Amino acid sequence: MKKINKLMKLWLLTCVSTLVIGFQSCGDYLDVDDYIDQMTSLDSVFSRKSLLEQYINGAAQYLPNEGNLWTDSPTPFQGASDENFTSWNDNRHAAIKFLLDEITPYSTYYNNYPRYYQGIRMALTSLQRMHEVPDVTDIERRELMGRCYFLVGYYYYQLLLQYGPIPIVPEIPFDVETPVEAMSLERGTYDECIAEIKKYMLLAAQYLPLESESSITATIPTRWAAIATLSRITLYAASPWYNGNGFYSDWVRKSDGAHFIPQEKDNEKWGVAAAYAKYIIDSNKYNLYWTPKKPDSRALPGGVTSDPNYYEHYPEGAAGIDHYRSLTYPFNGELPVMINPEFIYACAPRTTGDSPLWISSPYLLGGGNGLNLVQDLVNAFSMVDGQDINHSSANYPYPDNNHNYLEIGGSNQAFSGYTLLAKTAQMYNNREPRFYATVGYCHSFWAGTSSTDNNFRNKEVTYYSDGYAAASPDHPEDYNRSGYTCIKYNHSEDNMKATGAVRAKYFPIFRYAETLLNYVEAINELEAPYTMEIINGDQESVERNTAEIVKYFNLVRYRAGLPGITEADARDRDEVRDLIKHERRVEFACEGHRYHDLRRWGNDAMTAYNRPITGMNVKARSTDRKSFYTTTQLNDKLTRRSFSYKNYFYPIPKSVLDKNKNLVQNPEWN
Repeated sequence: MKKINKLMKLWLLTCVSTLVIGFQSCGDYLDVDDYIDQMTSLDSVFSRKSLLEQYINGAAQYLPNEGNLWTDSPTPFQGASDENFTSWNDNRHAAIKFLLDEITPYSTYYNNYPRYYQGIRMALTSLQRMHEVPDVTDIERRELMGRCYFLVGYYYYQLLLQYGPIPIVPEIPFDVETPVEAMSLERGTYDECIAEIKKYMLLAAQYLPLESESSITATIPTRWAAIATLSRITLYAASPWYNGNGFYSDWVRKSDGAHFIPQEKDNEKWGVAAAYAKYIIDSNKYNLYWTPKKPDSRALPGGVTSDPNYYEHYPEGAAGIDHYRSLTYPFNGELPVMINPEFIYACAPRTTGDSPLWISSPYLLGGGNGLNLVQDLVNAFSMVDGQDINHSSANYPYPDNNHNYLEIGGSNQAFSGYTLLAKTAQMYNNREPRFYATVGYCHSFWAGTSSTDNNFRNKEVTYYSDGYAAASPDHPEDYNRSGYTCIKYNHSEDNMKATGAVRAKYFPIFRYAETLLNYVEAINELEAPYTMEIINGDQESVERNTAEIVKYFNLVRYRAGLPGITEADARDRDEVRDLIKHERRVEFACEGHRYHDLRRWGNDAMTAYNRPITGMNVKARSTDRKSFYTTTQLNDKLTRRSFSYKNYFYPIPKSVLDKNKNLVQNPEWN
């Protein structure tokens, strides 16, 4: 019996709380002798610095590569947003299964729960035993401690994003003598999880360096990466779905009846979120990237009267910069990461394989041709003068259905290195710069200039049924189904054919534009001034200030070449809230934000996901332009979305629940 109890403890130690030391399969953990061998190996880890660094790097290996947005993505966040869908429903594009109601607690897709706890275990073990390593200096130890604190906080953050409230493990990892019942942990409440993330990120901020030293260390977190994590997650915590949401009134913890989601609205949570964002702003460490106007830069539209500062030079207005280049260079590999003032924390570049470039590019340019943006996202991009397409101005009108399909005509237009072809439909003419930086449409120009083969460069890509990007007989499913793709991560040199090359691109996990919009959103909701200590005695005081709302919101708008808002606009809290929602949708399109924004805002997710998916009529041939450019409801097996309240959280794997009887499933997944 004693032997069985010991085995049971080991099983719980590794599979229930997922407190894992090595990288063997679960079956190995049932062997006591093997456990002792691993402990012996672990002792050697803390005998010298090189092994300690390897172990900490091993703890970091479970971090998701958040730049893998669609293919073999580590999380469902981008693939299961309302912005897009993939042309395949398979293991490598499993996020679409979440949209199609094909995920269950028995599914193995995105099973990050045990992996993230493995990372937590290894980081906590490193913190507990780091003092044993003899050849680590105090300075080196501080930075390694900072990395470990960051890892623990970031894994908790990722767990909370995917699963909602989760168990919080002890700082000192369980050992083999720990009673079984002590290892069967209940979930923490949402607020308890936020507090735990805060604790570790603030500790990380005290030890991590203020900046990266080189491109080699650009993906290692700094103090500001820790604060940016807090800026984002506390904004989520302040938002309606997680702050006084009565929908979860009967979702309570068994042991004490505590609500997993707080039932009383706390307006001061907006103050916390605002303070973290303002701390980054006040550091003067980051800026929005911009490049000066060049001879081929697109001129600002004339006749804009809504914003008296619009024609002032940036940052006081929108003049004097090249908006398209300012928007694209941080994403397409043109701007080296070490001189990019906007990226706070980034993923390492991926230049080959299943990258965002691959899935968006046509098959004949070496791509997968399998990413589809939806019409709702395309329509969210404004006209060049900032007017919504449904309320366009006389100077820059959005064409009606009798004219939207017609060619722009004349000669090809070129600005800022972008080519607008003469055959482009009028519905895509005179759109804001972010439209051209993000959306690939029928008759887009794909340069691919790194290829030496003229058959695979400088191509006009069309999505007609007989178009350049149509499916081939060998790959009948590899075609675009909406008439749109994402080109945000594409460089004009990129070409995946044999003689071509691809620019290395870092993916921004946190960037300064988010910090600005986080701050504006948070202070807009504040009902009273709020003061908070951030770190080392540094304080931030925040309040709803219309001048600050205008200043920081307009920095994003002006960089995009659009008119800003005025203080009169900023006085209306509801109007500002709607403006922020729209701005985040467009500014952060296809960056992994939308999934979380829709959910935290409340019923916005139910509305957005349950709308019919529309796009262009890709069944039309090139001889029938009007039919192609007719907005069409996409009735495809890949577009039959199903969203209900259960989809606000991803289900906890049934295998995890079976091993921990104190763990409860997310609402409506039983």
